[in-house]
Amino acid sequence: MNPAAVEQIGRFRQYLAKERRLSAHTDSNYTRDLTALTRFCSQQGIADWPALEHAQVRLFAARSHAAGLAPRSIQRRLSAVRSFLNFLIREGILKQNCAVDVRAPKGQRRLPVTLDADTMGRLLEIPGAEPLAIRDRALMELLYSSGLRLAELVGLNLPDLNVADRTVRVLGKGSKTRVVPVGRKALVALGEWLNVRRDLVQGGNDAVFVGNSGRRLGARAIQKRVEYWAVRQGLPMHVHPHLFRHSFASHLLESSGELRAVQELLGHADIATTQVYTHLDFQHLARIYDASHPRARRKA
Repeated sequence: MNPAAVEQIGRFRQYLAKERRLSAHTDSNYTRDLTALTRFCSQQGIADWPALEHAQVRLFAARSHAAGLAPRSIQRRLSAVRSFLNFLIREGILKQNCAVDVRAPKGQRRLPVTLDADTMGRLLEIPGAEPLAIRDRALMELLYSSGLRLAELVGLNLPDLNVADRTVRVLGKGSKTRVVPVGRKALVALGEWLNVRRDLVQGGNDAVFVGNSGRRLGARAIQKRVEYWAVRQGLPMHVHPHLFRHSFASHLLESSGELRAVQELLGHADIATTQVYTHLDFQHLARIYDASHPRARRKA
């Protein structure tokens, strides 16, 4: 492609960083995906972006699939292309987005792993009165109580907690703020932790969860503590922070059937993202049916 076309990708990256304030991780993904598109265009003899057509974008997606790229990765790649072409429309370089109707191939949807309520209860029975045990009990109770993402938990500050209203304000994906309820046991655990936290924090650090140094607890440190307690409590599987969010959603949907409410609590922009938990609920019902129905039970 000609140098001007490549330079337009650089301007798009500046737009993402300055105006849309997307993360370095997103910038890295977009750069990789648009570099692949540029390479494809060069192979096809496409010199600039106005020459790119709908059929060629479809071929780009098909070639990505043939090269072994997973459907979800192709979907992300096409999303990057659509965003870039929309930017070029905004800049007056293009009149229409030729990638709008191009879809990635469907892949097998993997259902999230969850813990049942009894196993989750066992995990959260963290013993000990030392500061780390009190802190870990509070952060794990909050993860399960409110369905927080790991990044949301890491970023929590003291003003985000409203003990009187029993809510917590979190900054989710796309810098969207939502307010979610905090359960009774999580409130008790948080109260115990905040009493201990005063002795660890000096200065103006507002982070809710801190380490022994008094600095904000990072994502990797939380992952390690969750793994530690899962092993200590004798759970026979790998446990990670996002498992609390999956379990939160599955248990709520199983009990209430209120898909829209669960969508709001999770902060999902698209209800299709939340619908994966309806499949989990059906699996639960199917197991009950297989174990209970006279015509479905297997002979011993």
